[in-house]
Amino acid sequence: MKILLIEPYHTGSHAAWASGFATHSRHFVSTLTLPGRFWKWRMHGAAVTLARQFLAEEYAPDLILTTDMLDLTTFLALTRSRTYNTPTALYFHENQLTYPWSVDDRDLLKGRDVHYGFINYASAMAADTVLFNSRFHLESFFEELPRLLKHFPDYNELDTVKILRSKSRVLPLGLDLGRFDACNPGRKPDGRGL
Repeated sequence: MKILLIEPYHTGSHAAWASGFATHSRHFVSTLTLPGRFWKWRMHGAAVTLARQFLAEEYAPDLILTTDMLDLTTFLALTRSRTYNTPTALYFHENQLTYPWSVDDRDLLKGRDVHYGFINYASAMAADTVLFNSRFHLESFFEELPRLLKHFPDYNELDTVKILRSKSRVLPLGLDLGRFDACNPGRKPDGRGL
């Protein structure tokens, strides 16, 4: 299987996850990334840039796997001539419904803090499969989602919460944490456990 892994915010844990997935997958994984900076702009604009880059290539993936930092709805709309029949999976490292905001954030101070959560929601609706890095993360997302949708004045689509839950599951990060073995107090000097 050929997987296109799209990561608009390629730094830190996002980059480590993408690299680890590409390295250890039994499938052929190609990546399409942007530098990990300006997270709000990545959530708004990365889909346009990455769609253009995708269309410039001849790559035809069997699956598109992207992270929560991509507006999947925009990406799919702009690439529909080539992606109309390609399954998609959305991977949540975190989500903008429950991720803590900085108290100094201009969007929070001006009451504009729901838009990024809505991008996550709409992207999840567009994806065929929704993946979370932990059970806690999945549960907290679905606990907060009805509150987000009730925020809107009408047609708030609360029935979609069940639809999203039915296509969601947990896929742990799978990071190689071997470099921390030396810090494990339960290990003997020869590397064996107590």
